[in-house]
Amino acid sequence: MTTAVFRFTFASDMDLHDAESTLQLSILAAEGLFGEARVRMDASYLADAPRSVILVDGSTPVGDAIVRIYTGFLTREIGADGFSVRRMSAPRTPPAAAARGVAGVAA
Repeated sequence: MTTAVFRFTFASDMDLHDAESTLQLSILAAEGLFGEARVRMDASYLADAPRSVILVDGSTPVGDAIVRIYTGFLTREIGADGFSVRRMSAPRTPPAAAARGVAGVAA
């Protein structure tokens, strides 16, 4: 069974802060499509710096748009070989179920 949580993995020499900044830009772009309130309610992610991973909840139309925008931005910014993205294969709770919204979601 698959989930709609996407795992973005970066090389260990990549500054995860830069990758998270690009994610914030993707979230801002989604606000242009859906509005600030809907993005605050429907978007969530988890940044795990020690593992060089960012998980993005793509289970809503907002989350799906963020995943697509983020993938495009990363491909242009660091190249297709600078990261990997895959849909999580095990059933999981969305990465930030306890902290919905954009602000303060990163762990």
